[in-house]
Amino acid sequence: MGASFRNTGEILALAGCDRLTISPQLMDELANNDAPVEQKLNAQDYNEAAPVEAPLSEQQWRWQMNDDAMATEKLSEGIRNFAIDQVKLEKQLAQML
Repeated sequence: MGASFRNTGEILALAGCDRLTISPQLMDELANNDAPVEQKLNAQDYNEAAPVEAPLSEQQWRWQMNDDAMATEKLSEGIRNFAIDQVKLEKQLAQML
């Protein structure tokens, strides 16, 4: 799943991805663009080319997970920030009602 796009070119480079999180501004830009969109990604192509890896034991998985800063610190930071934003959004919605 792609997110945090800065321009429509980044979005179009992922044409074919199942899910993308796109800001309303970039959605408007895409809606107002008449250029053809070429599919760049295809799950079937990936599945056929994907290497088959041996399954990890739980111990191996935990080690690799804890060894990867993106999988631990950044993931946790992102979840905390989403929770903070959710509370802000809920407060804004409550004020509108």
